[in-house]
Amino acid sequence: MGKMIPLSVPNFEGNEEKYVSEAVGQGWVSTAGAYIMRLEKQMATFLHTKTAVACQSGTSALHLAMMECEIKPGDGVIVPTITFIAAVNPVTYVGAIPIFMDCDESLCIDPLKVKAFCENECVLEQDQLYTKEGHILVKAIVPVHVFGNLCEMEKIMEIAAKYKLKVIEDATECLGSKFTTGKYIGRYGGTIGDFGAYSFNGNKIITTGGGGMLVSTNDEQLEHARYISTQAKDDLCFYIHHEIGYNYRMTNVQAAIGVAQMEELDEFIKRKRKNYEYYVHAFEDFSFAKLMKFREDTFSNCWFYSLLIDIDQIELDLRKFVETLQERGIQTRPIWGLIHEQKPYQNSPNYQIEQAVYYSKRILNLPCSTNITQPEMDAVVQTIKELLEETAYDQRRTE
Repeated sequence: MGKMIPLSVPNFEGNEEKYVSEAVGQGWVSTAGAYIMRLEKQMATFLHTKTAVACQSGTSALHLAMMECEIKPGDGVIVPTITFIAAVNPVTYVGAIPIFMDCDESLCIDPLKVKAFCENECVLEQDQLYTKEGHILVKAIVPVHVFGNLCEMEKIMEIAAKYKLKVIEDATECLGSKFTTGKYIGRYGGTIGDFGAYSFNGNKIITTGGGGMLVSTNDEQLEHARYISTQAKDDLCFYIHHEIGYNYRMTNVQAAIGVAQMEELDEFIKRKRKNYEYYVHAFEDFSFAKLMKFREDTFSNCWFYSLLIDIDQIELDLRKFVETLQERGIQTRPIWGLIHEQKPYQNSPNYQIEQAVYYSKRILNLPCSTNITQPEMDAVVQTIKELLEETAYDQRRTE
């Protein structure tokens, strides 16, 4: 086996080493320093928000948002089942109850089913939404922009307004994705709801190694999130604290990497989109699998590429298929295990989950690093096609 073609790895081809060396040389390596404020300003400028708060991770950003939305123990929060589990865990950090929803054809939360759930399974009592079963006060919804595809935010915001729900956008995978038509034309994913959380994990379109960012349409709440993210310090000299705080601030060294990465973001998005189109054309005449599309009313960062395999034609053991590709030097992955089926959440409420089950059995994510080469993409396409054709041939022989 030759060199492994990875699924998604960071790309350091800019000023990362220079800026990190400057941060280390100046001695500002922890949760204070000029690079943190510089990165926050870059993000706010890019997203067209007033400010932004640099966090330890996308997960910590979501946790801060939950607290700022005053979600309490026993409250209900509507979440998708197709997502990374980190989008749901912060619901439980504040003691709330996740209520799982199905996806639509974009893999994002289905607003039609959310609406039906609110209308048919809940009641409004004194301007608050309660579930009929269990009388859970539903306080918020977490739309996750899956793989760079944007949720139908117009519909989601209409539902939220009608039922007095807070909207916490999980924008951890969609930095650079924006709406090109409709009410939110020109708006980036993560900037429409009450809060938006971004991630700079190593596999994201830009990275700080770890780290995240929080934005909000409420400046006062965002500043309070900044305050509690740095241990809620009220007197820096005598260490006086009036609230419980958290160690959720990004480090200056991480931010130095992030500043360099932000300088490359536009170029990385161009590459992601170009490579996605390459895969689309490579599979367009292939009968056993096709690339899933991004929503036409959006400009997507095309962070992850989802190959939809036609298992109605081929009986496929997806785990074995991923392992075989790994053996042949190609790293892929299926979509996440559905969260409502995970052990910690099996007793949580869920509503009419059907499409998510369908997609979870059929999707394979392809190598999509911003530094992937055309020969590597050719190898990915050829190997996948050959394996699927071999599988189909073997099955026809045994019928």
